[in-house]
Parts: sequence; C-alpha cells; structure tokens
Amino acid sequence: MTTDLRIAVILNPALPAGFAANTAATIGIGLAALQPDLAGSRLTDRAGLAIHGSSRLPVPVLAAGQEALQALLARAAATCGEQAPEGRVVAFPSFARALHDHLEYEATFGTHSLAEEELDGIGLLGPAKWVRSLTGALKLLR
Repeated sequence: MTTDLRIAVILNPALPAGFAANTAATIGIGLAALQPDLAGSRLTDRAGLAIHGSSRLPVPVLAAGQEALQALLARAAATCGEQAPEGRVVAFPSFARALHDHLEYEATFGTHSLAEEELDGIGLLGPAKWVRSLTGALKLLR
C-alpha cells in the first residue's frame, strides 16, 4: 500500500445516533483489518498507564444520503482496480443490522446485490487523490 493514504467513512445522516456510531465502528474495524499498520503504537503515559494509540491517520466521518451512497459505491468499485489498484472499499448494507452472526452474514451476502440494497455507510481506504476524488464534495456528518 502507498504511503500517501487517506481514509474516509461515509454514513447515511438519517441513521439514529446509535446506529451511526455502530456503523462507523464496524466500518473502521473493516478498514483496519485491511491495513493493520493504520493502528497506533503502544503508548505509556507519565504515570505508567499503557494503552494502544488510535488511528495513525485522521478518519473523517462524512454524510451522504442513500442516492449519494449508491453512486459513491458504484464509482469506488469502478475506479478501485484501474485508477486506484490499492483502493479498498468496505460497505455496511442495512440488511446486515438484522444479522448478529458474521457467518450468517457471509452466507447470505451473495444473495443480495449491493446496488439494490439500502446502505448505512461506506468506508474508503487508499491513495489520497482517489479518496478525495470520491469524497471531496461531501460534508462532515453533524
């Protein structure tokens, strides 16, 4: 992966706060699994309390309605291979919220078409230019 990385998490602003937080966290874990060196290093404070730092990169959480999320997913998928071979996309379809077992999610995923599903959010990881080209017009989630 390139050293000029950028991350973006894009959520449907119509989600209730708890669902939005859960979606952002789930997408963040998916992105971190793709690039483990995104995680911060082990840190120790003056009193000796040791923790693991958070992300090495900023993680903006942006807002996009359902139509914009669908368009973004289509553009990201279409450009991921050619323009950004190092680009990665993590999607959280709404149907996943009803599934509490990842094996069940994996088993049923192939019966759905993301282009026809409601999306709660999308995560992007890749070259800064690619991520900016996809998200530059989006506003921060408020």
